[in-house]
Amino acid sequence: MNTLAMEIEQLNCELSSQLPKEMLDAFGHSIEDLKTKNIGQNSIQIGDKIPEFSMPNAVGKKVDSQEILKNGKIILAFYRGSWCPYCNLELKFLQDNLSRIKEKNAVLVAISPQSPDHSLTMAEKNNLKFEVLTDQNNDFAKKLGIVFQLQDFVLPYYQDLGIDLSLFNNNNENTLPVPAVFVVDENGKILYKFLDVNYMSRVDIEELIQAL
Repeated sequence: MNTLAMEIEQLNCELSSQLPKEMLDAFGHSIEDLKTKNIGQNSIQIGDKIPEFSMPNAVGKKVDSQEILKNGKIILAFYRGSWCPYCNLELKFLQDNLSRIKEKNAVLVAISPQSPDHSLTMAEKNNLKFEVLTDQNNDFAKKLGIVFQLQDFVLPYYQDLGIDLSLFNNNNENTLPVPAVFVVDENGKILYKFLDVNYMSRVDIEELIQAL
């Protein structure tokens, strides 16, 4: 088991002991429901070309995909938001491996629907040294086919945990990207894809490095 997977297992144990069974059951039901949507099969695939994008980073500066691709490959890491402990663990591990990513002539970019202010706070707190972009209304993620509507039955539990997506994302859509990681070559073609509707399952960092 890789180190990230081990830390996720530890997080699972902690949350299982801290959160009510009713809440854990609702989260599990949410995941099982998403599995029926076949998002992995219906989303953009290896060999496809990604649409061009231009999104604001944590300080509001526009970051353009065509400019990044001039310098090599891109890793696109989609995460749900800074409120997600699993996302924070994954981003930390990506940061820990950033030098290895750069050695492969690749640029790491993390993307979520949350506002730049929330991204800036998260980047500073976790000392992230890569771009953290805001995909307003999940517009880019929708083009990739990796967006889902958070079910009504699970929304109250998010509220109970103090997670108000309308405040994080500046809209009332309650939509989120499935945690996903793509490697894109200099021509915009997808070389590698990790996607799992179970937000507790995350990319294998070693497998990602090898894909570069």
